[in-house]
Amino acid sequence: MQRKTLTYLHLPPDADLPDLGARPPFLAIVLAEDEVAEMWLWDVARWLVASGARYVQAWGKDAEAWIEAVDDAALEAVDYEDAPEDQRVLATAHDAGDEDVDEVFWFTKHRAAHPALPLDAVLVVHIASRPRKEAIETAYADA
Repeated sequence: MQRKTLTYLHLPPDADLPDLGARPPFLAIVLAEDEVAEMWLWDVARWLVASGARYVQAWGKDAEAWIEAVDDAALEAVDYEDAPEDQRVLATAHDAGDEDVDEVFWFTKHRAAHPALPLDAVLVVHIASRPRKEAIETAYADA
């Protein structure tokens, strides 16, 4: 098992996107509990890629749309050329009807890996009207 540090970030739908500062490449989990405007979804995908996300897992509402946006943002970031291995972004969608969030957390902790980079940091982007930091951090710790 890889040891990964977890950071929780609550974003209400259509919120301004914070500067994540300088950070090494990371794995992001988008927990989309609320529906969002399509343009904001695409803005978040670009923001994640530009901030250093090199693996994005989406769970919840419109998980497939999140992954489509991340895939496109990753291509856009390299001007639609082949990405060097260290800029390659992996993306997976997890349907809330098929998988519990606990399964996503378990996969993140025990199996998720980038082919060229160590991803020791995990950013949970919780998209919901209300934060659930403690519950989400506990669920991740227990996975």
